[in-house]
Amino acid sequence: MSPTVIVALVLIAIGGAAIAVQAPINARLAQAAGSPILAAATSFGVGFLVLAGLSLARDGVPSPQAFAGLPWWAWTGGALGAIYVAAAAWSVTQIGVVTLVVALILGQMGAALVLDAVGAFGLTVREITWTRLMAVAFVIAGLVLSRL
Repeated sequence: MSPTVIVALVLIAIGGAAIAVQAPINARLAQAAGSPILAAATSFGVGFLVLAGLSLARDGVPSPQAFAGLPWWAWTGGALGAIYVAAAAWSVTQIGVVTLVVALILGQMGAALVLDAVGAFGLTVREITWTRLMAVAFVIAGLVLSRL
C-alpha cells in the first residue's frame, strides 16, 4: 500500500471516530436545546466558525469566480450533512452508538454502490461486483448482530 493510501485510511478512520463521538455529544446538545434540529444547527454553527477560521488562516478569502461555475448540486453537501447530524442526534439515544454507526455505514455503502456504478458527479465508473455486494452483506450482518 502506498503512503498516500495509508494516510488517507488513517485520516478517514479518525473522521469515523469523530462521527461516533459526535452523535452522543449532539444528543446531549439536543436534550438541552429541546430539539435535534436546533442541536444540528448549533453543531454546524460551531463547525462553520472552526472551518472558516482555519480556511482564512490557511488559504485566505476565495474569489467569487472560484464558485461561479459550480453546478447546483455542489451546494448541497451542507444540507446532506445536516440530515445526518440531526438524525444522529435523535437516533443515538434510541439505538446506541454501535448500531447508529453500522446503520450509517450501511446507508453509505448502499449509496456508494449506486454512485460508483453510474459514475455520479464525475466519478470513475466502478461496477457492482459480488465482492462489493458481499461487503454490504457483511455490514447487514453487523447491523443485525449489533442489535442482539
